[in-house]
Amino acid sequence: MLARNSNILPSGLRHGAEAARAVADSRALWLAGGPVAFAAAIRIKGANDGERQDRQLAIEEIGADKRNIICSPRSDLAGVSLDAPRIMGIVNATPDSFSDGGAFADPEDSIDHGKALIAAGADFLDIGGESTRPDAEPVSVEIEIARVVPVIEGLKDAGVPLSIDTRNAATMRAGIESGGAIVNDISALAHDPESPGTVAELGVPVILCHSRGTPANMREHANYKDVSLDVCAELRGSIEQAVAAGIVVDNILIDPGFGFAKKPEHNAQLLRELALLHGLGCAILVGASRKSFDRVASRASSPAERLGASLSAALAATDRGAQILRVHDVGETVQALAVRRAIIGT
Repeated sequence: MLARNSNILPSGLRHGAEAARAVADSRALWLAGGPVAFAAAIRIKGANDGERQDRQLAIEEIGADKRNIICSPRSDLAGVSLDAPRIMGIVNATPDSFSDGGAFADPEDSIDHGKALIAAGADFLDIGGESTRPDAEPVSVEIEIARVVPVIEGLKDAGVPLSIDTRNAATMRAGIESGGAIVNDISALAHDPESPGTVAELGVPVILCHSRGTPANMREHANYKDVSLDVCAELRGSIEQAVAAGIVVDNILIDPGFGFAKKPEHNAQLLRELALLHGLGCAILVGASRKSFDRVASRASSPAERLGASLSAALAATDRGAQILRVHDVGETVQALAVRRAIIGT
């Protein structure tokens, strides 16, 4: 195995028909089982002073153990294959979401919205009852459960697996027991000490999202020596803690946490170097929808007006091998991916 302070960033990425030809000719390897291939890599080491050192590698120079981790196909998620990019539609059953301002706070509205997202092409739905936007104040577990359980019950037979977006163990249990299949925790199971054991007991997949602090104070924690290396290291720690709690590693997905204790420039670097996270051996979910990546997107009068930025981020994420896109605008994202596939010849 490589040293813990050494990371491999797959580079020379290939897509579509070009990727298939490169792999067939032994000039490239599939990234996490495909459909993206890589023909080279960069070994990144972080020095004590925070300066990083990048060294170009041929794929033959990557150690066998690390190469196996990077290349191995990821496990299905709740019965859905991750051999191609999948779409997770967002259902905010909250009155104060950053992205839609509580437009679907009524349970019936949330259920109707979820069904519309499925009709538009969503492979999963992510249902949340607590806003985690910056500066948001927490709500009680009782309120959170009251918001999400009716929505989950109304969508559990709609045809796609449901994810419960929560930091609280009691809500995780209520969501799974009412028909959910996946836990999505922005705190990577660190907020509630009961969460790791609860997820292990339930035996369901869990998405570990990188964040720092709480929604109320996360802006104060957006300080990194190198955001890509720091996020990778902290996610590695979250995975190790989850496994130590009894969670099966094949049930773990990771999310770099765009917008959570991140400035726009952090978001941009994380997305640019997203392939680094494949070295952790878990499927990658990207939740970049309506997030800020530069001053142009930040100046949009509302997050809902960032469709162009969201689609650009979605395409960049899939070009770097992300398996799941968590998005608000499902139909538009499905359309963008279809055009991308047509262009690259898959």
